[in-house]
This record gives sequence, structure tokens and C-alpha cells, in this order.
Amino acid sequence: MATASDIARPRPHRVPGALRAPFEGRAWRELLHVVTGLPLASVYFAGAVAMLSAGAGLLITFLGVPVLAAGLMGCRAAGWVERGRARALLDVDVAEPEPVRTLQRRPGLMPWVGALLRSGVSWRHLLYTVLHFPWAVFSFVVSVVLWSVSLGLTLYPAWQWVFPRHLGRPGMQVGPDGLTANSTTQIGGTYLESPPELALTAAAGLALLLVTPWIVRGLTQVDRLMVLGLLGPSPLATRVRELESDRGSVADTAAADLRRIERDLHDGAQARLVTLAMDLGLAKEKLLQDPQAAADMVDEAHGEVKLALQELRDLARGIHPAILTDRGLGPALSALAARCTADVTVTVDLPDRPAQAIEGITYFTVSELLQNITKHAQARTARIDIWKTHDRLLLQTTDDGKGGATTTGTGTGLAGLADRLTAVDGLLILDSPTGGPTTITAELPWRV
Repeated sequence: MATASDIARPRPHRVPGALRAPFEGRAWRELLHVVTGLPLASVYFAGAVAMLSAGAGLLITFLGVPVLAAGLMGCRAAGWVERGRARALLDVDVAEPEPVRTLQRRPGLMPWVGALLRSGVSWRHLLYTVLHFPWAVFSFVVSVVLWSVSLGLTLYPAWQWVFPRHLGRPGMQVGPDGLTANSTTQIGGTYLESPPELALTAAAGLALLLVTPWIVRGLTQVDRLMVLGLLGPSPLATRVRELESDRGSVADTAAADLRRIERDLHDGAQARLVTLAMDLGLAKEKLLQDPQAAADMVDEAHGEVKLALQELRDLARGIHPAILTDRGLGPALSALAARCTADVTVTVDLPDRPAQAIEGITYFTVSELLQNITKHAQARTARIDIWKTHDRLLLQTTDDGKGGATTTGTGTGLAGLADRLTAVDGLLILDSPTGGPTTITAELPWRV
């Protein structure tokens, strides 16, 4: 679920990003991540290698199993620290991986150790501690050298006086010392001491300073990928978690639909049928005593039957309309649009019919959106477009109403509609500025 109004549009900055990079907090946070990463990676690497080696060597005895388990727990603790550093310094929100789960209802120490050793998350954390160490060394050296050299060269005119006062040289030396032809007298290299040389050195340092944050950002991008790939939940576990959440949403939606159908039957057709039975009973009693009154009562009962049948048809149409099954989305949506208070134009451009479930969800999505237009939008015209793109079915409704719709407000039903779409890997995007127009785009998977 996404809302266009939820996306903040940053104001354009007067200074280009390439010039602001060395002075932004992001650059210094990334440098701090690299600098603190080396000592931590050294501790992780040493501990992981020591525990893994000791555990593998002791596997011939029972002691190897708990040693390996302790090493893997240490790696998982290191992963917890690294996820926190990534959130604080790299703006990477990494979800916590799935915890260690035992197969037994009453877990003890040994079942828990076995589950820890079987967990792919534990071994991915171990792989991170091993792979991150050489990369931490490389990124630390490159980042510290670049920042030190670029800042030193940029500020060279401010500290150049150190050379003549304390070192006995006119300035920074460029090039190695050489020897004269007789190889006995040394010739000094070139010194940066004149104002043009000072300005050129500072300019070169400034150019390097502007490039350095982007190089460090590229280095930390590898850290981001490693944290996301090795320290977060596995794609399979993430998918299982999503399916569990979607299953709960589908179950809640189905229960709500059943309660609605029960309420409609109890308050509508069932009540009318009870009244009809009572009227027919009274008519039967008066059939011999007062035939005219009995005939009037039968006529009223006939009207009640018609109303009950109409309510049952409406209820059946709400469950799954026959026109949708027989003729497809185009005619079904046209019939649906005819009952809307706004003038609705329907365009359906599909090469063939999708799966019955997707077709039904699309129909009821349009029904919900048209009800919102009727109840809340105060629109005069609306448009519904449905088309297929690759393996997705796209639905877009546009109206010229007052706008201001949200997915969190009460009475709109858009939040529940978004949950229904999410349950089938769908998506709902809302763009409804105050004053209108309102554009709602729904995306569903195409299944035949």
C-alpha cells in the first residue's frame, strides 16, 4: 500500500550534491562506520575462526558440539551489533532474522543446540564474520588514506609553516631525493612553497576531497549488501512471514464477509420470509370466513415474495454476480457503473480472461471504489480503466470529486481494500489531493 501524499518532495538545494557531500552528516557517518568496522571485524573474525577451529577439532568428542554452538551464538550476537550499526550509520533498516526454533514442544539445551546448528541463519552470520574482515581492512585503509590526504592537501596553506620552522625545509617535498653525478652530494626534491604552488596543492586537495565521500559511499555500499544478504532474514523466511500475514488478512476478510451475509439474510430475506409465513397462515384461517380479506393478504404476501427474491438476488450478486461468470469483467463492470451516482466510463482492454479469483477481486475492488465515489467523493464524472501489463493486471479509477481520501480514515474502506489486495500480492496506490481529482491504481497478479 502506498500513498502519493506520504512521499515527501524535498525542496531543491541551491548547492549541488557533489559539492555538499564532504560536509553532509551522511559522509561522516559512513566514515565512522568504516573506522569502527575494522576493530569490530577483527574481533569477530578472530573469535569465529578460533571457535570454529576448536569446535571442528573437538568434534571427535562431545565437546565439539557445544563449542561450535557457542561460536555460532557469538556470530549471531555480532550480527545483532552489525545490524544496529547499519541502521544508525548507513540508514539500512534490516529486519531481524528468524529466531532459533526447536522441533520439540518442550525444548531443552540439546534440542536448542541442534536447532542452532541446523539454522541457516547461524551459518550465514558465520560467513559474514569471515568475509567482512578482509573487506573491512581494505575499506578502512582506502577511506582513512583518502580522507587524510584530501584534508591535508586542502588545508596545506594553513599548516605549511610547520616545515620551515620545525623541519628545516621550505615546504612539502615532491619527488624523491637524488644524487649528483659523482654520487656523493644529495640533491633535494621539489618543494611546494610559492603561493601558486600552495594554491595548486589546495585545489588538488579540494578536488580529491569532493571525490572521497563518493568513493567511501561506494565502499559502504558493499557493507550494505553484505548486511542485507547475510544478516537479515532469508527470502524464504520473509516469504513465509508474508504468507502468514496474508493468510490472517484473508481469514479476517472471509469472516467479515460471512458476518455481513448472515446479517443481510437475518435482517432482510429471512425477516420477510417470516412475515410471509405469518401472512399466509392468517390468510388460510380467513379463507372460508372472509375470502376477500384472505385474497388481500395473499396479494400482500405476493409482494413480500417479490421483495424477498430481489434481496436474495442482490445478496447473490454481492457474493459473485452471474454476469461476471457468464460475460466477464467488461459487461459486469458496466452494469456496476450504471448504479453509480456519477457518470462512469468503463474501458476494459484485456487479451483474455484472468483467473476466476483475480476476476472476482477486480470486480469487488471496482465495486468498493464506486461506492466510495457515490458516498464520499461528490463527483460528477469518473473513469475506470483496466489493462494488462506483462504478468500484472492494472486497474485505475479517476474521479473529479472533492479529493482528500486516505487509506487511514474511517468510513472509506480503502485500508481494508489495500489489505485484500496485499493478500494476493497486489498493490494499492492512492493519489487524492484536497480538491481532487482522485486517482486510485490497483495492481494484481495475472493468473490464468
